[in-house]
Amino acid sequence: MMAKLRFRILFHRKLDLKNPKDLNEKILFLSLYTDTSKWAECADKYSVRKYIVNCGLSEILVDLYGKWDKPEDIDWSILPNSFVLKTNNGCGTVLLVDNKSKLDLKVTTILLREWLDRDISNETAEFHYRRIKPCIIAEEMLIPSGFDEKISSTIIDYKIWCFNGKVDSILVCSNRRPDGCDLSVYDSEWNYYPEASVFDKHHQERKFPVPKPAKLELMLEVAETLSTGFPEVRVDLYYINDRIYFGEMTFTSFGGTMTYYSPNQLLKMGQKIDLSTVKKTR
Repeated sequence: MMAKLRFRILFHRKLDLKNPKDLNEKILFLSLYTDTSKWAECADKYSVRKYIVNCGLSEILVDLYGKWDKPEDIDWSILPNSFVLKTNNGCGTVLLVDNKSKLDLKVTTILLREWLDRDISNETAEFHYRRIKPCIIAEEMLIPSGFDEKISSTIIDYKIWCFNGKVDSILVCSNRRPDGCDLSVYDSEWNYYPEASVFDKHHQERKFPVPKPAKLELMLEVAETLSTGFPEVRVDLYYINDRIYFGEMTFTSFGGTMTYYSPNQLLKMGQKIDLSTVKKTR
């Protein structure tokens, strides 16, 4: 099994699915043995928009410019000069277009075809992605006013972990680079916990903490609303120009093989996931 092999290679121990304890183990248990049909709906970057509207949170949605089943169908003339292209069923399949006139449409079409054909469930044992019908979407590019590169050279990504509908902690990604980013972990009161992370060349420690977002409490309320009914989920949000924007919902972060949390942190987070009410379906 791919999940067991990846786990052993990364952590040098056997994956325990009979008595899962830490966050990675419980994610993989839920992914392999429970009904993940709702995961597919919410992990789908297109269909999740309907879920968000049904949760009464349409105001956090980024503007949608279009949706297409294949790259040849894209009407480039309707798109603004800057936008974001992505596939709905992948990880990292995002293209930031800041000047449409400089976009090589032939190369872009080939790239989008490759993304649509990619099945990450074969790579990471995230089998709920098989239920997602691939498509391409174009969304508004979020551009902050008064951007302070001293805080972060890129838009800050607030990844809010929720267990059984309650916020646990926030993983903040800043200063993104092609091969990684700076990481910092905070609790719901915005206390910084550097000991929660394992830093390496890809996930580096910030030189100073990220300032607390002015609307942190509202961001946490949004995350808890979206996470209701799920044993665990990571809700990614942005806070730009005094507005909260939705990023994505992730149920199998790093395919259940996260190495950027310390073993103690993984255990603490895992202990907060209640599996007693979860029904095994296979």
